Amino acid sequence: MKSWVKYINDYKSYLKIERGLSVNSVTNYAFDMQKLTDYLTDNSINVSPVNITDDTLQQFIYDVSSQGLSARSRARLISGLKSFFNFLVFEDYRKDMPMELIEVPKIGRKLPDTLSTAEIDSLIAAINLSTAEGERNRAILETLYSCGLRVSELVTLRLSDLFFDEGFIKITGKGNKQRFVPIGSFTQKYIDLYTTTIRPHLNINKGHEDTLFLNRWGRGLTRAMVFTIIKQLAVKINLQKSISPHTFRHSFATHLLENGADLRSIQLMLGHESITTTEIYVHLDRKFLNIVLNKYHPRKN
Repeated sequence: MKSWVKYINDYKSYLKIERGLSVNSVTNYAFDMQKLTDYLTDNSINVSPVNITDDTLQQFIYDVSSQGLSARSRARLISGLKSFFNFLVFEDYRKDMPMELIEVPKIGRKLPDTLSTAEIDSLIAAINLSTAEGERNRAILETLYSCGLRVSELVTLRLSDLFFDEGFIKITGKGNKQRFVPIGSFTQKYIDLYTTTIRPHLNINKGHEDTLFLNRWGRGLTRAMVFTIIKQLAVKINLQKSISPHTFRHSFATHLLENGADLRSIQLMLGHESITTTEIYVHLDRKFLNIVLNKYHPRKN
């Protein structure tokens, strides 16, 4: 399998340098290839990326699918494999595209879960503010919801990214693309409270001096830590929804749309490369669309 390692490493470099994908995205693509190489090893199939056939790939997908892989996961796996073999063709490592006749299963678009403003208020109200972590957690949830951040963007947010006088924070998103997101005075207040009363008392580790949100040991939070904070609060208020940090991002976009914001503005704040990604939020309130039509269309009467 040595040849696979070489090609996969070249592919990862291509994804990172040429396509500008984030570390997480590159890792996910590499994971797809790891599934394939494990399958080949387990079945004693000795082929290289250059000479593997569409029959072998089709059998791999069939065998993996028979183990209970969902249509959505199967579609993601096929998409990852197509990306890899497209790369091989692009770089002239092979002449043909073995994934050409393999169809991606049709799946419905997964609609995001959202929280009502009352549910968000309840989650924040359940935070124990008598602890240092509580003050930090309130600032975290307010920032997630008020700015619509991805959890990866939140945990990498720095003190030097805060431009409160101008009313913005600088976000480094997917592919290291940067954008400025507006931040309201309400959220600024809770971040200021954390940075002036809690953060100065931490023994901050070297390399984390500029990291905004820290754990009790003075290091940056992980995405899993933020996920756990939110899950525990959901249990505490007996919230009958499966939520994650991303739920706050969905709720941010949904509530903006429901209150009259245009999709282009929401797209810029979320950092979506394409507005079609943002359009997923349109489904969430059909009554809102009727209001927009009746308010703005010249033939509304």
